[in-house]
Amino acid sequence: MSVSRRRFLGYGGAGTAAVLLGTGAWDASTTYAVPGRTGNPFTLGVASGDPKYDSVVLWTRLATDPFAVDGKGGMPNRPVRVEYEVALDERFRFVVRRSSVLATPELGHSVHPEIRGLLPDREYYYRFRTGHEVSATGRTRTTPHPFTTPRNLRFAFASCNAWQDGYFTAYEHMAREDLDLVVHLGDYLYESGVKTNKRGVVTDPRFHTETFDLARYRLQYSLYKSEAPLQAAHAAHPWIHTFDDHEVENNWAGDLSQADTEPDQDPVIFRQRRAQAFQAMYENLPLRHEQMPAGPNIHYHRRLPYGRLADFTILDTRQYRSDQPCGDGDSSTCDDRFDPDNTMLGGKQRKWLLDGFRQSRARWQVLGNQAPMGQTDWTPGPETHVWLDPWDGYVAERNKVLAAAQDSGVRNLVVITGDRHQNYAMDLKRDFADPNSRTVGTEFVGTSITSGGDGADTTEQGQQFLAANPHLKFFNSQRGYVRVTVDERQWRSDFRVVPFVTKPDAPITTRATYVVEDKRANVHLA
Repeated sequence: MSVSRRRFLGYGGAGTAAVLLGTGAWDASTTYAVPGRTGNPFTLGVASGDPKYDSVVLWTRLATDPFAVDGKGGMPNRPVRVEYEVALDERFRFVVRRSSVLATPELGHSVHPEIRGLLPDREYYYRFRTGHEVSATGRTRTTPHPFTTPRNLRFAFASCNAWQDGYFTAYEHMAREDLDLVVHLGDYLYESGVKTNKRGVVTDPRFHTETFDLARYRLQYSLYKSEAPLQAAHAAHPWIHTFDDHEVENNWAGDLSQADTEPDQDPVIFRQRRAQAFQAMYENLPLRHEQMPAGPNIHYHRRLPYGRLADFTILDTRQYRSDQPCGDGDSSTCDDRFDPDNTMLGGKQRKWLLDGFRQSRARWQVLGNQAPMGQTDWTPGPETHVWLDPWDGYVAERNKVLAAAQDSGVRNLVVITGDRHQNYAMDLKRDFADPNSRTVGTEFVGTSITSGGDGADTTEQGQQFLAANPHLKFFNSQRGYVRVTVDERQWRSDFRVVPFVTKPDAPITTRATYVVEDKRANVHLA
């Protein structure tokens, strides 16, 4: 692992050591003493992420008092040594890695050891220890070697965890699924204060205010990560993350806040808020060193191959985008949404994406995307009424991306998306304005874990969507996640839904299954 001169100077002195020791680049075994008996520091669980064929990143964050109002988790203002073990078996009889990393107050006492030299397509178990305390055991898995074609890939994708809207029961079920990995597509938390909620419990005043500074963002992550179902899903599978808007602020765009009031409207102040949000996000998720933020900037778009079967191309549609056209919101008359200069990706990321289309040899090209790419017209009839925050507000760039996928010979383009709190299966058209335009890919939009409350199977809006969008094949507005099985011949998406989230212990069922056949972009019911 290398550290750029700019980042080295940015960390400075002890900060540089803290970063390197926290990622496992240096061994911390003789550098810092373990703490005394101060209570269980593993209250926020364990996790693994960004699996590759020979490595994975592990995560935990020490917090004996995760709801401490100062955001320090009850930890001392000094570094703490954290030991870890990686084994082939759950009882740790066959340990393959044993070392230690440094948890520092500068990074909220989080650690992100990157375990290298692992075998491809292999299951591993891991745990942490500090002092006399031992964490829960996590399970992770490496991906197949890039030159092999695995028999299949099994994963789930999810988005939109709103603590105040209900219980995270869907994650209990996800933890029990037989999966190779999980993709989380954004809105891991919501930045708004929690005063009232649909759980029927009184919330602590510490969570009433909206998140603006680092201490408050840390506290919000603690609220979410203290949930046992979320901890279970993290411990059961490696996760791949991207972010949407609520990790910072609703509908933000580049350096622009969408807040209606000062002081966030000042780009300088908003960038300060974004820096605090990104640091807390890094501290609380299993992210590699490459995703370490530098102030208000973070490198999040990345590509993770799954052998030759699939490439996961993870997009960042917030940090580089231009402001939403026509003042955000929705419109049927906004001509600015066709402006060729409007961008969701920014020029450099778009070039990286299109170059990847040309270079990839994967059978399935999977785009991890935040807001729906396919057109979602609200109203049947001649006019097109759409939201302007997703790709419907950036039509020229959408057309460019979809045309490039087809022209570059992408064999199977599948976009997986969150944000909307609804389930969709739809064809992606090269140009949605042309009724005869070719289908060039498929999009599966997954509903929320809890956002929006209990939801419903069918709604009036859903009936309008199906009538207005002939490329939309399925609509559902319940809560849950999407389970995917992919092989050389077929992509299969099972829409897994729960009947309620405003009380615990909901069962889960498969509401519908939609498939895409190899080299045939049109999605259809299984």
